[in-house]
Amino acid sequence: MGNLAIILFLCSMAIVQGIDESPPSVEQWFQTRGQKKEIVTKLHFYFRDTVSGKNPTARKVAQPNTTPPSPTSFGAVFIIDDPLTVGPEPNSPIIGRAQGIYAAAGLQEVDLLLTLNYVFTSGQFNGSTLSILGRNPIFNTYRELPIVGGSGVFRLARGIATAKTYSLNAATGDAIVEYNVIVLHYQ
Repeated sequence: MGNLAIILFLCSMAIVQGIDESPPSVEQWFQTRGQKKEIVTKLHFYFRDTVSGKNPTARKVAQPNTTPPSPTSFGAVFIIDDPLTVGPEPNSPIIGRAQGIYAAAGLQEVDLLLTLNYVFTSGQFNGSTLSILGRNPIFNTYRELPIVGGSGVFRLARGIATAKTYSLNAATGDAIVEYNVIVLHYQ
């Protein structure tokens, strides 16, 4: 295969999700960014975190020896690939995944440090992501998490994701969390 054929193949792979992520396309996007309109998009979905059972979507991958006696699980680190759904019901349509890491970061209170991406897999945002990095004090009624970036439709995104626990099974640790997201991005 010649160099031109390889480049064309790679460029076609970059637009599989409908968003051209090739370096020339991203550079063109940046050059024309000033001509684009900044818009606000509001999203609402549910995050289904399952740590129990045969098919958990969150797994503990590390913890120091001091974690088990800690009342806050301080030091426990989880990797996640949780479904994002339209509603809280078990059969609700999946619109994406929350992929990343959360860690118990509070000594006095159950606080999670979240570093994750909302990866949208259907609808108008299919192939796009939003990146979250922030503190999640899970027993507060509402938690505000900063959106620090994104990709695809959400290139250079910034905003706020507000989390509220919809349900929590204290015995298993499984939770459903409702998210309201307000994001500023370019169109």
